Amino acid sequence: MNSVKVSGTLVHRLQLLAVFWCGCIILGLFTGNIVRVLPSLGILGLVANSIAYAYVQGGIPRSRFTPAYWSLMGIFAIHALWGIQTQEGNWDEFTRGILLQSPFLVLPFAFWLLGGLPGRYLRGLYLFFIGLVTLSALGSTGNYLLHTAQIHKMYLQSQIMPTVPDHIRFSLMVTYAIAIGSMLLWKDGVPQNWRKWLGTAIVFLIVYQHILAVRSGLLTLYVLASVAVVVLVLWERKYKLAMLGLVSMLVLPLLSYTVLPTFHNKFLNTQEDVGRVEQSGSANNYSLVGRIYSYKVALQIVQEHPWVGVGRANMEQAIAQEYQASFPQINPRAYILPHNQFLFNLVAFGGIGILLFTVFFYLPGIRVWPRQAPLLLSHYLIVTLSFLVEYPLELQVGLNFTLIFLLLALNGQEKSAESDTSWRPV
Repeated sequence: MNSVKVSGTLVHRLQLLAVFWCGCIILGLFTGNIVRVLPSLGILGLVANSIAYAYVQGGIPRSRFTPAYWSLMGIFAIHALWGIQTQEGNWDEFTRGILLQSPFLVLPFAFWLLGGLPGRYLRGLYLFFIGLVTLSALGSTGNYLLHTAQIHKMYLQSQIMPTVPDHIRFSLMVTYAIAIGSMLLWKDGVPQNWRKWLGTAIVFLIVYQHILAVRSGLLTLYVLASVAVVVLVLWERKYKLAMLGLVSMLVLPLLSYTVLPTFHNKFLNTQEDVGRVEQSGSANNYSLVGRIYSYKVALQIVQEHPWVGVGRANMEQAIAQEYQASFPQINPRAYILPHNQFLFNLVAFGGIGILLFTVFFYLPGIRVWPRQAPLLLSHYLIVTLSFLVEYPLELQVGLNFTLIFLLLALNGQEKSAESDTSWRPV
């Protein structure tokens, strides 16, 4: 009896420790410029913790989603296998890339060993994330209020107000925090005395997203809002709430354009960017034009290397050569890698590699279907939309954000030994 009690206590402590390490990874999304080692410590700590958990449990917990975890590990295998294409002089870049992608190997492995965490721990991690996003948004807003004239001018020059982390990744986090908070309220996933504070945070983040006026953040917010309206009409039959959401989606952009200088200036800057797409020299100064030409360069390389690509470590060299050959009027300092994760992978790994990546990355979502998984679906939508305009998996913050919340949502689908009457985040 005593040994069983000790074992149960140890399991509980290991689960708490797993939450701590996950919290370190989440906190590391915001402290990368200050404590760069924090996400890595969180990942290594979680792996060691999960191995200990499996040992105490007497083996790997039974999971319905084992293929999902292994498929995510397959993304690391793509990077490792395609390393055979690395050219002489690019091995340092290959090593850097392998280290960057290592979370795809170790984090799914850790969650596979861990089993289902109690629902209250998962809710706590999500609330911790919402709190961090809100604090960072408050800090960004305060800085904006202190430097309004300077920041308004920045928005006319293809620049964005300072944020932690960078504005593109942060805008996606804001959208996901809004989605998580909305689901916690909808499913009564927080205590009654927390609802007012959580609702206030959601409203603030929606307003802040329009003040920040990052295209990718606004796109993800309105796509998720559109999905929510469809769900409210077709499944929930909440027609009044759906109508309120639809009206808000129409009014908010118009109101923001009228009263928010950052939103207004970003709109004007985007119009100017679009008008200069045909002038290749504009890629030197205009971000949107630069992205368009990065796509053109990438597609040229894909035509030359359609099946297995040029190899991730050789990409910058291949991109620079293609810029010089096709668009000599673009300054070398304006050369950029294709701001599209799918196109990026197509250049690096070719048609075979992009097919494998797509299967491996989306298999967890397919595996969960047809179970309800609103947080997993929201995260997939946000990340997929970001893939169309960025390459988030090539940056530590983007990769960790993508992976940790995908795995937490997947963990929500696992059975927990602890009974819980509240909503289990999935």
